[in-house]
Amino acid sequence: MGHKLSGEFSSTTILLLMLQRVIAAGLGARGRMLGVVIAAALAGGAPGLEHYSGVAEGQGVQTGGEATGAGHQRGVDLYKEQKYREAVAALEQAAAGEDVGSAAYQESALLIGQSYFMLLEAPKAIPWLEKAPEGNERNWMLGYAYLQTGRAEEAEGAFARLFGLEAGSAAGHMLAAQMMLKREYETQALVELKKAAALDAKMPELHFLMGEIAIYRGELEEGVAEMRAELGINPNFSMAWYRLGDAYAREEKWEAAIPNLQRAVWLNPDYSGPYIVLGKCYFHQQNWANAEGILRRALAIDPRNYSATYLLGQTLMGEGKKEEGRAVLDKLKGLREER
Repeated sequence: MGHKLSGEFSSTTILLLMLQRVIAAGLGARGRMLGVVIAAALAGGAPGLEHYSGVAEGQGVQTGGEATGAGHQRGVDLYKEQKYREAVAALEQAAAGEDVGSAAYQESALLIGQSYFMLLEAPKAIPWLEKAPEGNERNWMLGYAYLQTGRAEEAEGAFARLFGLEAGSAAGHMLAAQMMLKREYETQALVELKKAAALDAKMPELHFLMGEIAIYRGELEEGVAEMRAELGINPNFSMAWYRLGDAYAREEKWEAAIPNLQRAVWLNPDYSGPYIVLGKCYFHQQNWANAEGILRRALAIDPRNYSATYLLGQTLMGEGKKEEGRAVLDKLKGLREER
């Protein structure tokens, strides 16, 4: 949805996020869940074990017998090895003999729910996750499992708990919408944002997110209106100035776009996005000197950006710097292969 990736992400995590988007584009709703699972599995291994894997070994398993305890431990070990199908079989058998109130049963419920989630079987994951103790991993998976099964209202509650917010509150609805947007559930996110607006229309970033959805859908006039509403509440928000300028640029309203993009740059000079769109505006105005300067600044921040490289090469050609322009454009082949 156009947000900048934080500099704290590792290159591996960024590749995983890109992989999620590729899978989601090809497989629809099931692809979105597969993207979630791949990131969880590859970025962090089997989730949840840092909090729960010591229950059986360190605390002692209060079960109906040695066979149940051994089965529980076998299930935990299989989960650690990411053998989720085998883990489910062992843990479900163990859970049948465990006291529902015991630590062992709670661990079984969590790991069974997480295993089904990792196996893309959200309907089977939900009842087990609902039995598991409160925790971030549990609420994160439960929220997306609810979304996967069309239970958006319950997803809102899970995401609200994830952030320590009251379900049904303006903040709860907005945070749920943000989580939905991260997996491209725009329709469900917009419902949550409208609920939040009905409770508190002046919440910072609320109109920004609504504007993001509108721009993403090509509803540019609505996107402009929402960004202006956001800036009326939060004029220090550089991303809102950027997306306002971007919306105008998409309509080829270069003069209207430029001052808003300049404001975005002045508020946040370390993000390449507004520089690239600003350079594009100057390029279309044939303001070659400004376009070159701005695009060089964009590439100083993001040296391998394909759009900025292409625009700079074309700008240099327009200035009559043919040899330098061709040298810049020659770099596109390598960048294209990286995409």
